[in-house]
Amino acid sequence: MKYLVCALLLVAVGTACAQAPSLLANCTRSANLLACVDPLGNAYSVATVGSTTYLRGYEVIGKRYWAQTNSRYGQLTFFTGLASDGEAWVGYTRRVGWTTLNRFSSSGGASAKFTCSRMTGC
Repeated sequence: MKYLVCALLLVAVGTACAQAPSLLANCTRSANLLACVDPLGNAYSVATVGSTTYLRGYEVIGKRYWAQTNSRYGQLTFFTGLASDGEAWVGYTRRVGWTTLNRFSSSGGASAKFTCSRMTGC
């Protein structure tokens, strides 16, 4: 779930999660598609069409596929996702200046409310 949350943050708010250099993903990019695989075998792709972003991925630890859709309305981004094991999640990110207010919850019982800053991180 940690990698999923990091990917979500990267797409939703442009904030990357700090990782050791050995865990950096190898990515390929085209005009509107980004596809990445990390050394552990986790994979994801990101495609943008207008103000909607589509994510798909595979999580090695959970051995599951997942998909997520992000819809942006001004400074507010809503996202919904579904994994192959039936877990679903919803959340939003709201940008206020250089700060983002983030909240999500999942059917698996995970939930979080946190603030991220471009100056200090999350």
